[in-house]
Amino acid sequence: MNLITRIFTLLMIGGLSACSSLSPQPHENTYTVENRYAQDVKSFPSIQGIASTAVPAEVIEHKNITYVRYGTRELQLDLYLPKTLADNPNSSPVPGVILVHCGGWRSGFRTHLTPMAIELAKAGYVAATITYRLAPEAQYPAAVYDVKAAIRWLRSHAADYGVDPTRIAVGGSSAGGQIASLTGMTNGLLRFDPQAKHSTVSSDAQLILNIDGLSDFTSAEARKHEDPPGKGVSSAGSWFGGNYAEKRDLWHDASPTYYVGESSPPILFLNSTQERFHVGRDEMIGKMNVYGIPSKVVTLPDTPHTFWLYEPWIKPAAAVVVAFLDEQFKR
Repeated sequence: MNLITRIFTLLMIGGLSACSSLSPQPHENTYTVENRYAQDVKSFPSIQGIASTAVPAEVIEHKNITYVRYGTRELQLDLYLPKTLADNPNSSPVPGVILVHCGGWRSGFRTHLTPMAIELAKAGYVAATITYRLAPEAQYPAAVYDVKAAIRWLRSHAADYGVDPTRIAVGGSSAGGQIASLTGMTNGLLRFDPQAKHSTVSSDAQLILNIDGLSDFTSAEARKHEDPPGKGVSSAGSWFGGNYAEKRDLWHDASPTYYVGESSPPILFLNSTQERFHVGRDEMIGKMNVYGIPSKVVTLPDTPHTFWLYEPWIKPAAAVVVAFLDEQFKR
């Protein structure tokens, strides 16, 4: 190979590598409950099994409802309602809850929170589990756009499903908890809500349910896990499109704690005993206390991070959520 050919080859390889890094590679979403269970049960033999997604007689399920379109791309949700709403069409509307699944911002399925949605519906709430765009498809802050779109959809269709449009909560687990917190804490900020330009319907959430989700990406403790040196691109790094040193502004921008203000919604922190997922929580509560905004912390003892996926914790976890919803929405 002569010199010119070698230079041309190197340039082509370099160019292809650079182009490849600009767009996400094909991604296989393998974050299933079954795969997670196989790992978690080794460390937590007290796990009694995977929480059931079977819909009981007192709950109505509406699956695969499209709540937003981006060109040909449709995002869907599954909706769970108390059967009493259908049996009594003249009954008073009930609060609604949008649920955002876990998966490290780059994987997971909305069915991960189906057991939680069913429990909330049994308790008299309308709950929706949503699919949102993951990092391999669309990086930060696309997921926040999607969650706000889901809230707007539920509020727009409140009369169809017996929902009170003035009482809508947003919640999520792990990465979904962080996304839900950021969604609620950025109520009214147009840069997080492109749809607002074309709709008179609000995407504001009145309550936040954060289940083991980070509140501050920028702290040293968070970065120890979310930005480990020498270990390649982390889950958070894939969402932001770079590590903390490269995308410092985005890591700050996505931290819910920096948006606390006098009009922030009340928040529930429902936590496992895995402390790394609670980074920024106490500092955030301190800021909320300044404004007199209600917050509550409940930790379920001896629990894995993904306790909401399993028995015996799904019902106690849902009971905590329902108690907070009742307390705040019925005040």
